[in-house]
Amino acid sequence: MDSAALLDLLGNENRRRILRLLARKPCYVTEISEYLGVSPKAVIDHLRKLEEHGLVESRVDDQRRKYFSIARNLRLEVNVSPYGFGAKSAYPASRGLDMTRCRYLTIDLTNPDEAAELAELGRELARLERLASELSMAQRWVQGRLTEVMDGISDRVRETPTLGAPDGTDARFYAEVVSALANGAETVEAVARRADAPPELVEDALARLVDQGVVTRRQGTYHLDG
Repeated sequence: MDSAALLDLLGNENRRRILRLLARKPCYVTEISEYLGVSPKAVIDHLRKLEEHGLVESRVDDQRRKYFSIARNLRLEVNVSPYGFGAKSAYPASRGLDMTRCRYLTIDLTNPDEAAELAELGRELARLERLASELSMAQRWVQGRLTEVMDGISDRVRETPTLGAPDGTDARFYAEVVSALANGAETVEAVARRADAPPELVEDALARLVDQGVVTRRQGTYHLDG
């Protein structure tokens, strides 16, 4: 699902409240209407939009009454910093992901044998909730360090008169260019897309970085030196 469309969809408070309610239990339109304190017609309109985007689904009970429930399990990550704003595409949350491919994360992946006992499931739930909390803290720490590193790049740019204006206007732009290169962009066009900047401006910045020995150019592609 497109992350921008999802952000627009969830920008409405009543739709968020509907999802919170449906996360507890499937509901009929009348139940949702009473919970929100809005008309059934307004609820139906919100449900239609949520259903169109695949977040909720509807079924019909034995009395031919339609009820709604959460349809997908997904995650959306939003990043807001002095160096940019963006949302990672929503992706399904799955226990089948290969966590061993994460080089910087150490997690005990030992899973207990399946057990029907409620106590065992409770312990597993507590373990996963602790893990989710730790991962959230790790994400916040990484985001903070990313901002610090970007600030460091900006400071170095400001200390190098040949790279940009002393007021810092160009400093953040160079930091975005370096970040794009660090994330795998190798051509002027790729860097321009990541930095959301005109290609000619990116090409000039890359040329200056090459002159400073920060970036190397090889057969039309650019790479961070070392």
